[in-house]
Amino acid sequence: MNAASNIFDDVPPHLPEELFQTLLSKGSVRIERIVSHGHGSPEGFWYDQDQDEWVMVVQGAARLQFEDGLMDLKPGDFVNIPAHKRHRVQWTDPSVQTVWVAVYY
Repeated sequence: MNAASNIFDDVPPHLPEELFQTLLSKGSVRIERIVSHGHGSPEGFWYDQDQDEWVMVVQGAARLQFEDGLMDLKPGDFVNIPAHKRHRVQWTDPSVQTVWVAVYY
């Protein structure tokens, strides 16, 4: 039996950059924990990924920008982003760490 882990374990108190950590990777599926603290995508940068992405905000808040609009996310909110749907992180809450779970498939 494996030991249990917690999504909030080992989060550094200060993050100069967003933290991306692979929690599990098997075949074409990868699960990541992302921690943001007032971070956003660089100006003019867009994600354009080869895989679909399901992402959920566990703690904090964020705003995603798509070419066709904005989406605000709070704890418990999730979205499925199809492969090659261009998106960027416009904003994450600067007052609390935003913890995301992302599943790439």
